[in-house]
Amino acid sequence: MKREQIGSRAGRTHAFRDQRVREGLQKGEPMTGKKLLTTVLTLFVFAISAGGVKGQQVAAASPSTVAKPGAKPAAAPGIQQRYPRYQLQKGDSFDVDFSLSPELNQTVSVQPDGFVTLKDVGSVHVEGQTIPELTQTLTDAYGKTMNDPVITVVVKDFEKPYFIAAGQVAKPGKYDLRNPLTVTEGVAIAGGFNDSAKHSQVVLFHPTPDGVFEAKLLNVKQLLASHDLSEDIYLRPGDMLYVPQSTISKIRKYIPSSSIGAYYNPAFN
Repeated sequence: MKREQIGSRAGRTHAFRDQRVREGLQKGEPMTGKKLLTTVLTLFVFAISAGGVKGQQVAAASPSTVAKPGAKPAAAPGIQQRYPRYQLQKGDSFDVDFSLSPELNQTVSVQPDGFVTLKDVGSVHVEGQTIPELTQTLTDAYGKTMNDPVITVVVKDFEKPYFIAAGQVAKPGKYDLRNPLTVTEGVAIAGGFNDSAKHSQVVLFHPTPDGVFEAKLLNVKQLLASHDLSEDIYLRPGDMLYVPQSTISKIRKYIPSSSIGAYYNPAFN
């Protein structure tokens, strides 16, 4: 309280002196050396006091930049998986081995609805799961009637991973996906683009466990022109690359061959 009163008095004193100085300047009073020195000191002290008050106000209004105890760090951006694990599909079969209960060993197949039928458990949905995920699913299922079951899963028969290249490529068809491949590498395996391809609107279709397809539009022309393949997407099993037909190729048959050069525009590809 005393500090606030002293500060208030000092503010009123500075304001009174400042007013007296302004009135003297307006009246044209002669400024002697002593008066000039007093005036300069008064203005200097007033400026320091005002700056200190303003600095305190700014410091009080500014939020603290120190992290609160227990605060969680910001989540890191997602990274595209370089070597994705195989996901079970309809028709796949695998062996289930119990280290401590060999009487439960069995070979099961994924049914058309994505379920498998297990001994003493019944139906469990496994389509779309990787082997580690499947092992955990089976452990949880048998853990309801067994104490810490030890289960090993080995895929016995499965459809080889593949991708499909369709549309305006030299060799459309179904290709094995034996190694990690990107979109541009998949197009190259299919013989590359033909003369009618629209490089800037390649569509990548990816099947989901729900039975629908996710579609992504890719500008392969710009990707290759930039000489930067860091954003080249990796193909996943079951993906389909569709290369549409360019506009100029659709109307080419209606244009005289001697005029095609005049009408051709590379932007249409």
